[in-house]
Amino acid sequence: MKIQTTRFDEIEIEPDDILFFRQGVFGFEQCRHWVLLADADNPAVAWLQSIQKPETALPVVSPRKFVKDYRVRMDQTDIDALMLDGTEHAYVLAVVGRESESLTLNLRAPIIVNLDRRLGAQVVTTDNQPLQFSLSKTAVRQRRSA
Repeated sequence: MKIQTTRFDEIEIEPDDILFFRQGVFGFEQCRHWVLLADADNPAVAWLQSIQKPETALPVVSPRKFVKDYRVRMDQTDIDALMLDGTEHAYVLAVVGRESESLTLNLRAPIIVNLDRRLGAQVVTTDNQPLQFSLSKTAVRQRRSA
């Protein structure tokens, strides 16, 4: 199946690549179908591309690449909605943002994907995670070469 994107032009995806977000993603609640795409220039970054809105793609990373002890605590209702039986099926992503001249990770509202069921949700953690984690340009540059 082909989808049109503004960042990647037209791309071919398999129906099994599609992730379903019942509630959408914060700020993009109307976008329920997404696909995760690798970044050819930076292996630490992926793009969560909306299928409904070709102009909408969110840069995401594994937060544990930058915050080694990062753990997600979430409500049981979020776990049930994702149909998670255990953490081995959960893939955790943090949205990369920009604040002034630095890049940040949103650690308070990670994106959780149930890989087996192709279900995703952006959740608010139940612990006291910092809202943002600032990535220094050095850390990003090191990740680009890794």
